[in-house]
Amino acid sequence: METIQELLAAKPCGNPKQTQYVDTVEAYDKWAEVYDTDGNFLQRLDTIEMRSLLPQFVDRVSKRFQPTDTETETTRPSLVDLGCGTGRNTIQLLTALSTANKATSFSVIGLDASRGMLDVARTATGQYAAENAAQTHVELGILDLLQPEVSRTQLPASLYAPGAVGVISTLVLEHIPLGRFFAAAAGIMRFGAYLLVTNMHAEMGMRSQAGFTDERGVKVRPTSYCHAIPDVLDAAREAGFEVVEVVGAGADGVVVRGVDDQLTDALGARAKKWVGVRVWFGVCFVKTG
Repeated sequence: METIQELLAAKPCGNPKQTQYVDTVEAYDKWAEVYDTDGNFLQRLDTIEMRSLLPQFVDRVSKRFQPTDTETETTRPSLVDLGCGTGRNTIQLLTALSTANKATSFSVIGLDASRGMLDVARTATGQYAAENAAQTHVELGILDLLQPEVSRTQLPASLYAPGAVGVISTLVLEHIPLGRFFAAAAGIMRFGAYLLVTNMHAEMGMRSQAGFTDERGVKVRPTSYCHAIPDVLDAAREAGFEVVEVVGAGADGVVVRGVDDQLTDALGARAKKWVGVRVWFGVCFVKTG
């Protein structure tokens, strides 16, 4: 499978800025401090779209997996933010649970390969809990989707038996081969659980990838893959997932967003050059196999 780096290397580049490609975990450790503030418009778009997708996700999970009166804080059904990063969408998930009056119905687990990202997430979720008197139990831990056989031993016991009832994974798929991602997700989920995935659209991936400019003015980029939607759906199906309908999805069950002139004000200056390009997609699955 070709990486985006290899695809871009085959094309003429008019950008003279020096680029450094590093290990994915190392890149995100370096990026953590400025990840939420460096003006990345795709993150902003993802945040906007998750405001619609997360309530639907919580509603589906809540209807299928009703917690019992005997469950305690440590035995509640688990929802996982897989590749939680700085906790950006972990906090949105907590907010969606609270809004749906489900704050005490589930526990939330954030998993990421980057300790730098997890340090930021720990501060952010702690601050959220203090400011909102959050009643949802939150746990953060290490899981490297590129080396799951190593890090699985560190997972909370609840993810082995019986497994998570819901998993979200946002803007993570870009960095993981499809088969490995869906196998890892399936491995921590119980039958009938829901998986909500968002990612960079291949139309954008053919021209760019995740990365940030460091203090030296060097563009730092991790390993990325340009995943086309049909390939994502095929890989999910092979791993035992089926698409479930969400509001705003097309005939294939996938929500696709491009950048238009109206969105640029909300997304920031860096979005302007992407007007007319599809840059993001989201899809919800249910584990049937």
